Amino acid sequence: MATVTTPSHQQKQGPSTEEGRSQDKHARRFGLPVATALVMGNIIGGGIFLLPASVAPYGTISLVAFALLTAGAIALALVFGRLARRHPRTGGPYVYAREAFGDFAGFLAAWSYWITTWVSNAALAVAAVGYLDVLVPVHTSTAATIAAPLFLQWLPALANLAGTRYVGAVQLVATVLKFVPLLLVAVGGLFFFDSGNLGPFQAGDSGAVGAVSASAAILLFSYLGVESAAVSAGEVRDPERNVGRATILGTLGAAVIYLLGTLSVFGTVPHDTLITSGAPFSDAVNTMFGGTWGGTAVACMAVVSMAGALNGWTLLSAQTPYAAAQDGLFPRVFARRKRGVPTAGVLVTVVLASLLTVYNYTAGPGGVFEMLVLVTTFTATVPYLLSTAAQIYFLASGRADRVHRGRLVRDALLAALAAGFSLWLVAGSGYAAVYQGVLFLFAGVLVYAWMSARKERAAR
Repeated sequence: MATVTTPSHQQKQGPSTEEGRSQDKHARRFGLPVATALVMGNIIGGGIFLLPASVAPYGTISLVAFALLTAGAIALALVFGRLARRHPRTGGPYVYAREAFGDFAGFLAAWSYWITTWVSNAALAVAAVGYLDVLVPVHTSTAATIAAPLFLQWLPALANLAGTRYVGAVQLVATVLKFVPLLLVAVGGLFFFDSGNLGPFQAGDSGAVGAVSASAAILLFSYLGVESAAVSAGEVRDPERNVGRATILGTLGAAVIYLLGTLSVFGTVPHDTLITSGAPFSDAVNTMFGGTWGGTAVACMAVVSMAGALNGWTLLSAQTPYAAAQDGLFPRVFARRKRGVPTAGVLVTVVLASLLTVYNYTAGPGGVFEMLVLVTTFTATVPYLLSTAAQIYFLASGRADRVHRGRLVRDALLAALAAGFSLWLVAGSGYAAVYQGVLFLFAGVLVYAWMSARKERAAR
């Protein structure tokens, strides 16, 4: 049985840290509204604005995948809520995996989640270009097509470096603004719904199960972020209470908007047009009201929404390496904080995301968004699986300090459902995405060997 360890950063986040944070006018803890906005802002990022076009080639059967995905995401959110109540510390999946299974499992969770965050940032920036092109024609120049996503990545990074106080403010504004186009299409689109635009129920020859799994793997990208409040638990006021509530409220709100929005786009934009669309929500609004003014307004809000999502994801990308660095499992530079933000984590993440963006565009722009999405689907399932496995471990081991006995059966069912959901997503990611994801994962094993050796030498 694995030894349950107590992370060293648990002691380091005591009164001295809180006192230092309160003295820094640029650092501020999040309340329930901002924590919920962080969850919803990261879930409803840029993915939803492009995903209707990405799954349209599979046919309307992808709506079935969306419904199943929503049930799995809610189960996963409930599991994170339970875990965060017992382990309300910055790091989320890393903290849970390390508590249950030791350093190596914790490192794998941190490494995989870190990869997920910066690859997601690259994917979000690529998605934003489609809507930015509605406002400014950047597609006519390769240099402009590359420069646009780089600008969208570095702007939120600078906001993060300014301090958590500004991260929360930007997140609230972006979350409010993104609801305007989404609600407009999700609710208004139902009045313009035309079943003739839906296209075939199942397109392609992969079979019903294959189509559902493949479209679900792409759609998972739209639900990445359910763990946002748990990862940033150390920055949330009263985390034992607020992290779980923010996780559930944010996920449920996002699920309703997602399902209605995707259905409305399918019913307002002709299927043949949707398959090739770079801005499906703008196309839907143009169809609803005629002309191009509505689509232009939606494009503006979509770009702001994606910038807000990048703002939140940039914060998350630094939090997990920060927690691991506190325990000596990531380089110490990731443990340095300024204005409440792990600055090195922010900078390293934005540089890696920028390099990946440039590489994917120079290697060929076709299918860039879809491939990045599928890679993050695989890498995200590693910390998700380890987190649900940790919950199952706590339940099965009968740890009185970890488990509420009266809720044992319910929590066990939720954990099993979340674990099965994560395994299903791995199967639907596709061979190419799993291949690239495994390469990223195995590279982390070498980093762990190096960090463990340094840690052991320092302990002698």
